[in-house]
Amino acid sequence: MSIPNDSKLSAQPSRRVSRRDFLKTSAAALGMPAIIPASALGLGGTTPPSERINFGIIGFGPRASSLVPLFLQETDLQARAVSDCQPDRREAAKALVDGTYGNKDFAMIPDFRELLARPDIDAVYIAAGNRWHGLGSIYAMRAGKDVYAEKPVSLSIGEGRAVVETAERFGAIYQGGHQRRSIDSCRFVADVVQRGMIGKVKRVILRCWAGGTIKEIKPCPVPEGFDYDLWLGGTPWHPFSWERVKGWRYFWDTGGGMYMDMNCHWTDLLAFCLGRDDTSPVEYQPISSEFAADVASETPLTCEVNARYADGVEVLIQSKGTFQERLFRIEGDEGWIEFWDDNGTVKAQPESIVRYRAITTRSYTEAGGHIRNFLDGIKLRRPTIDHPLAAHRATVTMHVSNLCVRLGRPLRWDPVKERFHNDPEADRMIARALRPPWTA
Repeated sequence: MSIPNDSKLSAQPSRRVSRRDFLKTSAAALGMPAIIPASALGLGGTTPPSERINFGIIGFGPRASSLVPLFLQETDLQARAVSDCQPDRREAAKALVDGTYGNKDFAMIPDFRELLARPDIDAVYIAAGNRWHGLGSIYAMRAGKDVYAEKPVSLSIGEGRAVVETAERFGAIYQGGHQRRSIDSCRFVADVVQRGMIGKVKRVILRCWAGGTIKEIKPCPVPEGFDYDLWLGGTPWHPFSWERVKGWRYFWDTGGGMYMDMNCHWTDLLAFCLGRDDTSPVEYQPISSEFAADVASETPLTCEVNARYADGVEVLIQSKGTFQERLFRIEGDEGWIEFWDDNGTVKAQPESIVRYRAITTRSYTEAGGHIRNFLDGIKLRRPTIDHPLAAHRATVTMHVSNLCVRLGRPLRWDPVKERFHNDPEADRMIARALRPPWTA
């Protein structure tokens, strides 16, 4: 597998030519008629092509199949191409987009680097699994694209820092996929906390459901058309098996378990509520962890870590129970407030707090506002609600919690230097070596 020229991926992005100017110039040069379709002019409620954000999709699995229809509802966005290592997923994306637009213009591209090289792509949505959220974002921003990346936004602390620095260097607009920041129920919780309606925050409970296991791995030939080498990306090589491909989140090389996969939403929402996008907890104490015996998977079934911010606010981060039992709860010295993710319900003590609520109830599935915030950020060249540093810092909290579980001992973290206190063993786990030829 070859890698594009560094000059192609790492050069500063050139100034984008106005699509409106391009269309005008092209029409004059080609002698195009003055009468053109209303859709091309933005009449009848449509957005003219010159004002549309041309959009590419990298990875079309279950998450993308849920979110892409929301992207397609935005009239100032035009989906142009999809890249995925698996041909059936590329075809599924094409069927969805072509069916929405009523044409056959949507392109299928096996290698995402070819998609990034296209000059007609302005922005990309990355949903290709944890191993690609950070690294794919780095390559996309180097290619001059704006990025909406799924969570967890990095596979390691070091990779997340590289995302932040790349966005700064190339002036990219970046949106982390922590969509709860854009959901009215969660914004109400943040408003209550920031107004001091539950008093001084003392303790927080973040809970996702218990993890799963992969009992055994059965290596088999790589299916025809499946680019497994590209699927692996910078992660270590293992013989192909559907168990690793479908259960990637339960292996340390490609994921961080359910504990990481869901709780990064909660640590992000917590930072949003507390106004702490620029920091993370400083102490982490493992309470319990349960690993399944005689299985191929590596991540915990259940675990609990107690983290503490520098000002003493305690954060209990759990993975246990059922899907319906996930919880986000903030406790103050004058009351508490909690958000139930399944249906967007907010409960509080004193109960009078909820009566102040004048917004609708929406669940985590309503990501349209987060997408709209991203598109507006692109148009106005302004930071998104889940900008790179915010997304990174929230994910760092979970990376450190996971390392705490893996090492089985307390950790002390310096959120300014992004290093552990006098702990060379933990420091060595901040970054991961990438399999050649991939680099961050």
